[in-house]
Amino acid sequence: MPAMKRRLTILVAVLGLLGVAAAPADAASSTSSNWSGYVAAAPGTTFTDVKGSWVQPAATCPARSSAYSSFWVGLGGSSPGSQGLEQIGTSADCRSGRPVTSAWYELVPAPPVAVPLAVSAGDTISAEVGVSGTTVSFQLTDTTTGATFSKQVTVAAADLTSAEWIAEAPSQCDARGSRCTVLPLADFGTALFSASSAAGNGHTGTISDPAWTSSAITLGSGRSSAAVPSALSADGSAFSVAWQSSGGGAGRSPFPWSRQRPSWRWR
Repeated sequence: MPAMKRRLTILVAVLGLLGVAAAPADAASSTSSNWSGYVAAAPGTTFTDVKGSWVQPAATCPARSSAYSSFWVGLGGSSPGSQGLEQIGTSADCRSGRPVTSAWYELVPAPPVAVPLAVSAGDTISAEVGVSGTTVSFQLTDTTTGATFSKQVTVAAADLTSAEWIAEAPSQCDARGSRCTVLPLADFGTALFSASSAAGNGHTGTISDPAWTSSAITLGSGRSSAAVPSALSADGSAFSVAWQSSGGGAGRSPFPWSRQRPSWRWR
């Protein structure tokens, strides 16, 4: 996550589910300006763990282009009123036409923290976020190379209202975070998620477990590119997210307070 020369800009991955779209047959559906994938939530359910794996995508980078994409699992942050999100993942970006991969974890509203784990396109990544009391545990493993990272962080309070498995387009905001615009989504091809599970109220299940409601999220809302999730696998633990060229422009991010990424700055 290299430093960026522009001092008055930061990257944020902005939360929020906008509008309604056609859903895969096994889930409700919504549309977001920057999320694609699945969210699990249920009234009265406290989620304490989320797991998932994905194959690190390869970004296709036209000459001199800059675009961004992230892939992660997390707890909380799925509603407009959320004030927290605990997440860990990887990125596949284009920086001036050059593909760049990285790994990170984040506790919203704190800035992201770079994970010292080298990832390459095609590697299988396994991730987990767990919460016990005020302790958040992160784990990220490149199962292709065997390299692993783990970290425990103490927080005042964690958002445990949902669990997520997401492909995302970050956003660019001013230094105050008051004006935010979703950045171009990198052409990552198809991201394959698997081994997805969550624990809530002492019960562990896959995304489609009847103990909660699963919602499919499509990244779109007038953007020049979109990201569309497939239906879930028969056991509810796997799906894919496909990048698509859709025409249109980048969308204004509706929640500028969320997920700041000051370390993701332009070279």
